[in-house]
Amino acid sequence: MHVLITGEDNPGPTLLLAHGAGAAMDTPFMEAVAQGCGARGLRVARFEFAYMAARRTGGPKRPPPKIELLQEEYRATIDALASTGPLVIGGKSMGGRVASLIADDLYRAGKIAGLVCLGYPFHPQGKPDRLRTEHLTALQTPALICQGTRDPFGTRGEVAGYALAPSIDLFWLEDGDHDLKPRKRLTGFAQADHIEATCARITEFCAEF
Repeated sequence: MHVLITGEDNPGPTLLLAHGAGAAMDTPFMEAVAQGCGARGLRVARFEFAYMAARRTGGPKRPPPKIELLQEEYRATIDALASTGPLVIGGKSMGGRVASLIADDLYRAGKIAGLVCLGYPFHPQGKPDRLRTEHLTALQTPALICQGTRDPFGTRGEVAGYALAPSIDLFWLEDGDHDLKPRKRLTGFAQADHIEATCARITEFCAEF
């Protein structure tokens, strides 16, 4: 399994990130997050699930497999990753959801220290009644969710009504969409500003371990 490493190998935390359902580990968004965190001294590792990696070798553009298989792949990546300091897992959208589903088992086993989700898919787009929050109500793992306030997979107004565990810290990006991109004409901010703020908050969160 190919892993991209950004930042220096040091005794500090490593952040392991998985990609979203339809985009690879080296998209501009993922690259910006990795570089932004790496510039702040955080070691960032990125990997791809097998279905996405297969597209690079001319394989068919298949949708993600069952979530249980993705969980197994994530666990295997953790086992194969060499890190000397604390490990924080997470990812963009689907990747963060997969990490969140395995987080408590790994946290109780002492294998990870925390969880970071970038644009958590609280529900499928356009289907706010199909919540993906059951396991988040009693999550024990210290978690940081960075979310745009108008994310179609969970807006600030929607998330305010969810029963989330006290271990979860929500970091809101004003007017951000699923990629944390705001409408600049309304906010005066650009996506790059929100990504920089996100990287700063992630680095602070990981430094707690």
